[in-house]
Amino acid sequence: MVAPVAKQAKKKPTRKTKQTARHPGMLRRLWRYVLRGVGVVFLVMLALVVLFRFVNPPTTHTIWSEARRLDGVDHQWVPIEAVSPAAVRAIVAAEDANFCGHWGFDMAAIRDALEDGAQRGASTITQQTVKNVYLWQGRSWIRKVFEAVLTPMVEAIWPKRRILEVYLNIAEFDEGVFGIDAAAHRYFHVPPEKLSPEQGARLAVVLPNPKARNAANLKGWMRKRAVRLVDGAATIRADGRSSCFES
Repeated sequence: MVAPVAKQAKKKPTRKTKQTARHPGMLRRLWRYVLRGVGVVFLVMLALVVLFRFVNPPTTHTIWSEARRLDGVDHQWVPIEAVSPAAVRAIVAAEDANFCGHWGFDMAAIRDALEDGAQRGASTITQQTVKNVYLWQGRSWIRKVFEAVLTPMVEAIWPKRRILEVYLNIAEFDEGVFGIDAAAHRYFHVPPEKLSPEQGARLAVVLPNPKARNAANLKGWMRKRAVRLVDGAATIRADGRSSCFES
């Protein structure tokens, strides 16, 4: 009589085997959470871009922080129709002469800046508007990523004239002075629609360094720069580079 063969006991999976089996599932769940998070952030950004296409931003991070530091700022919103066209053209000529011809990033200016060893700026008016309305000051990589996503979104949803209107109302022209209305009254004691071409050019000169420049008292190369900007404003009007924001 043949003895029955004993059944071989099944080996229990080791702890390592269980962890290996779970690992792909954990990665998939983590990836889904990441994608959902990215999707939520994108939808929030899109909603804010659409909102400020029609609604004026109540404040910006810079205006808010300066108001706290200085215990108040001078800032009054005005429609672009209430700003001297010559002053608007002077600011565009100074800050982003190709404003009407790009989609948010001026690739020619970026190439020139790289060739010049990054000694010159290549930030467009759209980029500056995005940075001031939606982001914060600084040079972190995460801020650059948000700027790279938001800039083409703003260009796609906002008309050029709206981009320029928002920019004119949030730009800093002096310590605690934000927007072209406050700047016109502070420096020249006139409403923005009464700014002369020369006064508009002077305001444009202070934009790169508003805390250190005085539009009413430019000296040296800054005064010469303002004279050239009067001609620059006339040039972009003559060659059609102001057509996208002229009424």
